[in-house]
Amino acid sequence: MNPDYIPLDVARCDLCKTAIAQSYCDFCHVNLCKPCIGDHISNEYENHKIVPILKRKSTLIYPKCETHQKENCKYRCKDCNIIVCSDCTVSPQHKGHEYFKLAEIFTKSKESIQRDRQELENQISPTYKEIANELEMQIGSLDGEYKKLTIEMSKQREEIHKEVDNAINQLEKEIGEIKVKHHSLLKKRLDEIKQLQSLVQKTLLALNEMKESNEVSPTIHYSSKNEEFRKLPPKVYVSIPKFIPKQIEREALGNLIGKITPLSTILEERIFKAKTPNTSIRELLDGPEVLNTINTGHERLLRVTCLNEEQIWTSGQTADIKCFNIQGVLQKTIQTKSGEYPDDIALDRDGALLYSDGTTKTVYKIKNDQTETIITLQGWVPAKLSVTSSGDLLVTMLSDDKTQSKVVRYSGSTVAQTIQFDDEDQPLYSGNYYIKYISENRNLDICVADNEAGAIVVVNQVGKLRFRYTGHPSPTKNKAIVPYGITTDSQSRILASDWNNHCIHILDTDGQFLRYIHCGLESPYGLCVDSNDSLFVCEYKSGNVKKIRYSK
Repeated sequence: MNPDYIPLDVARCDLCKTAIAQSYCDFCHVNLCKPCIGDHISNEYENHKIVPILKRKSTLIYPKCETHQKENCKYRCKDCNIIVCSDCTVSPQHKGHEYFKLAEIFTKSKESIQRDRQELENQISPTYKEIANELEMQIGSLDGEYKKLTIEMSKQREEIHKEVDNAINQLEKEIGEIKVKHHSLLKKRLDEIKQLQSLVQKTLLALNEMKESNEVSPTIHYSSKNEEFRKLPPKVYVSIPKFIPKQIEREALGNLIGKITPLSTILEERIFKAKTPNTSIRELLDGPEVLNTINTGHERLLRVTCLNEEQIWTSGQTADIKCFNIQGVLQKTIQTKSGEYPDDIALDRDGALLYSDGTTKTVYKIKNDQTETIITLQGWVPAKLSVTSSGDLLVTMLSDDKTQSKVVRYSGSTVAQTIQFDDEDQPLYSGNYYIKYISENRNLDICVADNEAGAIVVVNQVGKLRFRYTGHPSPTKNKAIVPYGITTDSQSRILASDWNNHCIHILDTDGQFLRYIHCGLESPYGLCVDSNDSLFVCEYKSGNVKKIRYSK
């Protein structure tokens, strides 16, 4: 077994607490090693049911018969619709009746429970999550949309005299009231959705418990609620009011300025549609392998990026940004405008090269050998870059006084989003250090390798913290994680390089550790994944880029 692949803990004996359990008491529900079986069944031997641990909870627990106290009810009378024991079946009360076996009913109910559990977990619950995220996005964009209204109204204000200020102020008050109403409508709808989400989760939890339970009575009386949950709440459309300016005439001031349209709310019925499962699942290999090694010539190699399998771009602690084909042949070299090494490099969807320069506080774009300025900051220094699936640019940045860090999303050169604090108004990211590589996941989460904090910090698309990953216990990787590069693949897995332990951590989309990649890596730094899920890893000291196959 690969020592770097850490499976779930094996079951331990519940009596001695140390030995590996090979057996299970289906009556007492305890794990047992072979030496402890004798002690466990020494009393009331006939009541214990010892089975191999892989068949635990396989013995059905039947309800006791009310008429024949020592007998278990294993049948249901078709005529009386009650559960009965074997003695009941031969009694005069049930003479000539037909019976169902409870074991068969139990099996069918278990199958129904499993189907409902899977639908709730994989289909219905994620759908409610999407609805809630959509409403949160609407709420989050309210300030920006209403700010546009105020700007439009201010343009009209400039064209009229000071005497109309009172009328303008009255309309601003009206906007504020409508905004509160708009917010209240969406918040009310969100609260309703979250209540339904909570109900779905409670039902899912109950089904998970029933799935593991051997209790016949609650299982056979199970009644599915999925039909109710499939009836999704209607979609809310609340239109942003419009400011309608009026031509300046000698009329009453109120009519001169214009008016605000009222909120328009439309409820659109939602139809539940089961999502088509992903059929192109790429499973992880037990033994990743190095396919190719490219010597870049960088003495201190920091970053690698690519759009496809044909070529890669690299940068280190020099002004040279180098492009290689997959065979390792140098294709092109570009020098930074300032002559200093770039803090990071990235490629946009058109293949244009982007790089950040901390000395000029600028992000540049190079296309057709022409360099243009995309972003120039004041008070902040741009650090690491990532181009999103929508074409936006994510930039990690550090304040000039080196006390604050944040992530800013740019649409073109316009700030579209700032991510800096959590719900308790605490910083999401550590300050005092530039090294915070960033990547967008397939589910639109934003993943940051916070080097100073020794953590992978993941927020959702609206900037709410989802989880922090600070390492995985391992006998071979026992040093604290020092993350540098970060990337994601087609299966929404997160890959992060670990300088201290000379390996790559692979996490699932929820931050659960999957396994390590080591492949003889030394001082791994920047990472990227190509369109075929091949991993490229920078080795800082050697200047080599290793191409690694880690999935099927």
